[in-house]
Amino acid sequence: MNPALPEALSGLAEIASALLLLLGLVFWFAGSWPLLGRGSYLTKLHYLGISDTLGSALMLMGLLLRFQREWPLLLLALLSLVVWNTIFGYVLAACSQTARRFPPRS
Repeated sequence: MNPALPEALSGLAEIASALLLLLGLVFWFAGSWPLLGRGSYLTKLHYLGISDTLGSALMLMGLLLRFQREWPLLLLALLSLVVWNTIFGYVLAACSQTARRFPPRS
């Protein structure tokens, strides 16, 4: 067995981890940019929610490559993040549409 092989894989994992962390930060900042523009608050929150979830997921995957012994905790955090942000988006959309769903009282 080649002893240099695990070192090469470790170096590759470090590079991939750094790239995922950096890409996650890019998504965080890119999602915050539309908040400064004009448009409805739901559109702004939609962009922010998608980029925040994707950026955080990429950062958690980068941390998973860096701290491999903590994979159960990081995997639970990733699953919770995706589920929580999805549910929160649906609740926010449903709450903003309440006045339109029910007919006015006579």
